[in-house]
Amino acid sequence: MSGKEMNSYRFTSGEEPSDEMLRQLMQEVAHEAKQRNHEATDAYFKEMRIEASRKREKWADRINNAING
Repeated sequence: MSGKEMNSYRFTSGEEPSDEMLRQLMQEVAHEAKQRNHEATDAYFKEMRIEASRKREKWADRINNAING
């Protein structure tokens, strides 16, 4: 299936998509969903690492203040 054919099809056209069109569309959607999930997971864990670092700094300051007065 050519890219031009895929881009020209519209679900609202009243015409049923071919099995090949549906298969290709579902593969593209699945790929995009996996990519977005990967990006969101990376962003989430990056933010967790930043927050953990902030908390370590905060507790290090509190401990130093308690020890040194």
